[in-house]
Amino acid sequence: MANQVFARVDEWEGRAVVDRVGDKIGKIEDIYFDVDTNEPEWARVRTGLFGMRDTIIPVTGASLAGDDVQVPFDKDHVKDAPNVHAEDDLSQADEATLAKHYGLRYSEARSDTGLPQGGAEQPSAGGKDLGRDASGPTTDSAMTRSEEELRVDKARRPSELVRLKKHVVTEQQQVTVPVQHEELRVEREPITDENRGQAMSGPDLSDEEHEMTLTEEQVVVDKKVVPKERVRLDKDVRTEDQTVGEDVRKEQIDVERQRS
Repeated sequence: MANQVFARVDEWEGRAVVDRVGDKIGKIEDIYFDVDTNEPEWARVRTGLFGMRDTIIPVTGASLAGDDVQVPFDKDHVKDAPNVHAEDDLSQADEATLAKHYGLRYSEARSDTGLPQGGAEQPSAGGKDLGRDASGPTTDSAMTRSEEELRVDKARRPSELVRLKKHVVTEQQQVTVPVQHEELRVEREPITDENRGQAMSGPDLSDEEHEMTLTEEQVVVDKKVVPKERVRLDKDVRTEDQTVGEDVRKEQIDVERQRS
């Protein structure tokens, strides 16, 4: 029977768990160790849409895939695992039920690895022929090659705030205006028969004054506010091509042949 260990286990507890094709299953909350060998047997994984369900997954064939722990099972198969009291020690009946679900041969006899005696059964639940990967996971007769694909999306974000702001400035303007003024001109004319009557109409000798007012134009400056134009903000959309680059990883499968 396995016993739950509450101490933090390096490289396991807190890591995300993914299935055989890389789909995320959940996060490891606790590791269950064999009471005889102190080897890891089961992992309690927090699953469910809102992380409200605990699922027990065997660590048989599990391996690190980057920062994640990858198990040799499909996500749906793990989802359908029997419910057990995950926060208690696993009983022999619990282990037997779980081993049957995951296609493992279960025995109460001690094994060197701490896993159920005999490990995983070779046939899968679906009846497909399974091979044994040298790295641990149980797979079918084919090897899956995966690669990262670059996914590019666009997000519209504010780039600049533009506002219209009006203020008053003063500038010097010069305008040339023609102006007129009167100047005095003295005219003298001789006495003739035509003007003799006007010339002799007054006294023979007298003191007299004649006045004349001279005028001139003066420039009078006034100002008034005149609307000149209307200004508004508008925007046009321009399309340009931008090139982005990112490193992507892909798996390559090589064939190695070794003659006996």
